[in-house]
Amino acid sequence: MMILLPPSETKRPGGRRGPAVPAAWALPGLLPQRTQVRDALEALAADPEATRRVLKLSDKQLDEAVRDNASLGDGPVMPAVDRYTGVLFDALDAASLDGYARRWLGAHVRIHSAPFGPVGALDAIPSYRLGAAASVPGLPALRRLWADAVTAELAATDPGFVLDLRSEAYVGLGPVPAEVPSAYVRVVTAQGKALNHFNKHAKGALVRRLAQERPRIASRRSLLNWAARSGIELRDAGDSGILDLVTDQPTARK
Repeated sequence: MMILLPPSETKRPGGRRGPAVPAAWALPGLLPQRTQVRDALEALAADPEATRRVLKLSDKQLDEAVRDNASLGDGPVMPAVDRYTGVLFDALDAASLDGYARRWLGAHVRIHSAPFGPVGALDAIPSYRLGAAASVPGLPALRRLWADAVTAELAATDPGFVLDLRSEAYVGLGPVPAEVPSAYVRVVTAQGKALNHFNKHAKGALVRRLAQERPRIASRRSLLNWAARSGIELRDAGDSGILDLVTDQPTARK
């Protein structure tokens, strides 16, 4: 099984000494696109005002974004699953997992970033600033740059079954191949109401549970069977390819 996660806008700074080695990351066939985006972002970082405009940054965000994008090739790196912060990755809390669980994440989880495409959870990546909707000078639209290449590379890995936990924006940067069995997860309440912000927490918690239990999953049916045994309410939404992950909506704080 392969699990596809979205990235997070927020990232943990620092890491061990680089440089990043994109050719060593998961899906190495994406190296041409990774190099193309890296070069364009480094060129953009040479013009802070253009960086602000293109990436729609506040004054507070600008210096960090320029620094990170200017050093994509030689800046500090850390495992992708540790680099990202925010609701989903806080719920996953990979740093607190034991070595077996972390190795499982490395083998099964791919985090889909805008500049790198899907990378392995343990691939050592630099910090960066780029969202799925950005239009970077010198690059085609990111959807046009990535979509076909990512889909082809996913097919080449022959993952058997793909559990897609990405947001729609990142699905657009690399749809799962039609011939690969897959399921797209949406998070809902018991009444079927879709959740927005809290869906990230539920997805992170689901991946953490998978990493802890490390079940052998090769199909939608085996995933549903595991979820039922583990007390996780995962509903098959029918022929749409969607699974509903049922969770309680948190009570708003006073």
